[in-house]
Amino acid sequence: MRIRFCLAALALVGGAGLTTLSAPPATAAACSDIDVVAARGTFEPGTLGAIVGDPVFSALQRKLTGKSLSSYKVNYPADLSLTSAAQGNSDLVNHVRSQAAACPNQRFVLVGYSQGANVVDNSIGISSAGAVVGSPIVATIPAALEGKVAAVLLFGNPIRALGKSVTGTYQSRTIDFCAKGDPICENGGGDVLAHLGYTANAGAAADFAAGKV
Repeated sequence: MRIRFCLAALALVGGAGLTTLSAPPATAAACSDIDVVAARGTFEPGTLGAIVGDPVFSALQRKLTGKSLSSYKVNYPADLSLTSAAQGNSDLVNHVRSQAAACPNQRFVLVGYSQGANVVDNSIGISSAGAVVGSPIVATIPAALEGKVAAVLLFGNPIRALGKSVTGTYQSRTIDFCAKGDPICENGGGDVLAHLGYTANAGAAADFAAGKV
């Protein structure tokens, strides 16, 4: 119950006083060079996510000037229901599969914040079961498409509080930000506001992604 109140408080604080950066409609119908697939945090406002998704997309637009970018907002509740992250996991994988079929040369940058990081973790085969607002894996990006994922950008990742991280195939393509004291990703962390500060890491995340595409 304490975790639920914590997440609700984060959402309320995060929704107040935030400026949503400009981002295009969440669509990836055209065959862009890079499709930015963003899974927002619990109750997070914004097009792709006001705290992480929107600022990261804007930073990528500035950094990857020689490439065309599209965006996709993972379609899932992003609430406290037991199946929320699983629904996001399924939608993300389905999107990557369908885009890869329609646009064979397109590559992907996966972005996940808070519960959205659970969604991305599951989709690349790292279970978030047992983490805050986590779930068992229900789908994974097929092995044949793994090479199309250029970068994985994670923020406030709940599995880190369990002592877990991204390993294996995607490890070298992943950057995983956990602010000091963030109670969602740091076991014993007590600074609730630390979970709301990841906009500051958007530039570093874009730099990392640019080095992978």
